[in-house]
Formats: sequence, C-alpha cells, structure tokens
Amino acid sequence: MKIVIKNGHVLDPASGRDGIYDLWIEDGIISRVEQAVEAGQQHTADRIIDAAGLYVMPGFIDLHVHFRDPGLEYKETIRTGSKAAAKGGFTTVCTMPNTVPVMDTVEHLGLQLQKIQEEAIVHVLPIGAVTMGQAGVELSEIKAMRQAGAAALSEDGKSVMDAGLYREAMRIAAEIGMPVFAHCEDKSLVAGGVLNAGKRAEALGVPGISNAVEDVICARDIFLAKETGVRLHLCHCSTADSVRLVAMAKEDGLPVTAEVCPHHFTLTEEDIPGDDANYKMNPPLRSHKDVEALREGLRTGIMDVIATDHAPHSAEEKAKSMKEAPFGIVGLETAFALSVSELVKKDILTPMQLVEKMSRNPARVLGIPKGSLEEGRAADLVIADFDHVSQIHAAAFASKGKNTPFDGRTVSGKICYTLVDGNVVYEG
Repeated sequence: MKIVIKNGHVLDPASGRDGIYDLWIEDGIISRVEQAVEAGQQHTADRIIDAAGLYVMPGFIDLHVHFRDPGLEYKETIRTGSKAAAKGGFTTVCTMPNTVPVMDTVEHLGLQLQKIQEEAIVHVLPIGAVTMGQAGVELSEIKAMRQAGAAALSEDGKSVMDAGLYREAMRIAAEIGMPVFAHCEDKSLVAGGVLNAGKRAEALGVPGISNAVEDVICARDIFLAKETGVRLHLCHCSTADSVRLVAMAKEDGLPVTAEVCPHHFTLTEEDIPGDDANYKMNPPLRSHKDVEALREGLRTGIMDVIATDHAPHSAEEKAKSMKEAPFGIVGLETAFALSVSELVKKDILTPMQLVEKMSRNPARVLGIPKGSLEEGRAADLVIADFDHVSQIHAAAFASKGKNTPFDGRTVSGKICYTLVDGNVVYEG
C-alpha cells in the first residue's frame, strides 16, 4: 500500500527537517521525503492524507508503561493498553515487569510476547525484572531474557535494596549491552508514606514521602553505574536534587539518562483537592521548587525523556482513601496534550525539542532504529495539531484505567493520526 502525507510540517530531529514536506510511504517504509508539491499537482497513491496545518513527527516512544498483562487484565490488557498508546500518538512502548507472574524468566517473558504478537497494535517491548519475583534476593534470567527480546532491565515499582546484588545485575547488563531502568526509592525511608512530605500531607493527616526517598537511591545508582559502566536510565524523576545529580553524572561523562512524567512537571502537591486517590502516585506530586527544577532540566537537556508511567487501576481501587488506594495514574492519552500545554505553549520547549523528548531520545536510550522520519526507516509516525483546544474526558479513554487527576482539564494539542509500520492504527 502506498500512502502520501502531504503538506504537513515535518519535525524530525534526526534529519534536522523542520518545514513543509510531502512524505511517501510504501510497504510500511518511508520511501521519500520531499518539498511539498505545488498546488494542483496530483499524487498517485492508495491513500492521501492532507496534513496541512498539522505537524508530522516520528511516532512517540514511551519508556515506561504498565499494561498489567498477564495476570491483572482487569486493570489493563495488551490490547487496551496498545489502543491507548495509539490514541496518544505512541508507536512504541516499554512494559514494566511487575505483572503476575513477574517477567523474570524466559518462560514468563514468553507469555507476554505471545500476547503482544496476538493483540498489540503498536510496538510493545517488554522489560525484564532484575530479581526473581522482584523479591530482591536472587537475580533473574538476565542474559536469557535479553536474548529472548527484553528491551531493558528494571525492578520498577521498587528498588533493589541489596546494593551488591544490584551491582552484579548492572555488571551483567553492561556486559550484554542492556540498559537498566531505575526506580529510585529507598524502602527503609518510605515509612508508609502516601503523599509528598509537606503541608498537604499534614493537612490530610497522612504520612509523607520525603525527597530523600528518591535522592538517596538516585545517587547510589549513579555511582554503581559509574563503577559498572552500565547504561543507566532514571525513571520518573520528581525532585530538584535528582536533576542536580543527573547533571553531575553527565558532567562526568557517565552514560546516564533520565525521564520526567507529565504529572510531575504539571502539578504540585498544592493541587491535591482532598482525599482523592487519583492524585496518588509514586513518586508523589512534589513542591513548586521541584516542578520548576524539572521544567528547567527539560529545557536545558539535562532531563532527556518524557515518559508516562501509565499505571491503570480499577475504579473500585481508586475510590478508596489515599491511605488504602494503590499508587499510579494513567498517562498515555494525556501526555502529548499536557506536554504541549505546559512546555511548548509556555515556551519551555520548542516543538522540535518536544519531539526529541518524546521520540528521538527514547529511541537512543533503547538503542533502536526508531525516532526518525528519514528515508528507509519504518513508517512509525504521528500527525498532530498543537493548537486544538479541548477538555480531557477520562470516560472516553481507550485504556481500561480512568484514574487521572486531569479529568475535565482544558488542554492544547490533539493527535490526529498514528501510523505503525505504515498502517493507520488511530485516526481522530
């Protein structure tokens, strides 16, 4: 099938293209990118998409999602999660290993890979756990999982508290060229915390989670990466000091990258209206100082990636009190609009820089040939309107999870088309 996307404003950091082009897709591959033809000149194609007034970008890549499949399909499945991804402009996502069973062996990984093959409408790359059952006692089948298709290694949802065991996992990962994605949380410091340790937690009478919970492990993992040479990616950074630590690591030339989630650069603890578990996530919403540091880190390039930490839960689970409800919110279908509204429209990032954070840089973290609209690449792309204003409606999400603090929020930015390997998987 031949598709022509005409008159779109192409944003492609890989090639440096930033202007009006026509893009030709043949058999799932980008075959030509050329200056838009004059009005009246005809294209010959099976389908023509007029992208006038819209941006055409490499498909977004989310390094951090929870699809809950296998084992917790009442929260999300590969099918519903990938539909949510497509609706959000994501053409590749990485699934965290805290499923049931945990992705800690080749056998368990095979269960998820089979579901992906049968149900996914976007590229889904599974991540393997660091330890068996994520119990922090015995290393998982790291080398075998990498060979079977695991994109990275992570204990997400918790940290490996045994530094010696974690160092050994990093050593193995470095040896086989496998990136390690770190959830930075010192379990001994959490102490039942629910929200950021601040005035809002005090007002609601719940235990707080201090910045040190994140910062201590962030520093530890950077030093372990320095010793082992592993490619370290820091997940869902939320504190001002995590930005400082990443900056220091980069100044030392270490292979360290970091991500920020839209909820962490959009909301502060002061936005929490009351005992509403849709505002409960881990790490928690922090202070204005932290939010400003995260935004500045994104602006200067210290923070490399925007990721969602998409974490669906059932309505019944999230209807519980802050103390009892699980951590996490959904993010795949709101990430682009929140990023446009909070970063592009507020002149923190240019549209091109946003594409770097959501597509080009995530591809580089994974070491995969995506995040580019260069000729010869797979036609994974997104077409979007940066100026369209609308309200977020959780009830309309493709995800099973409706747990979001952004329901009813007015935002700029709309995904119009998502294409995976040249196939239109979402059209809005």
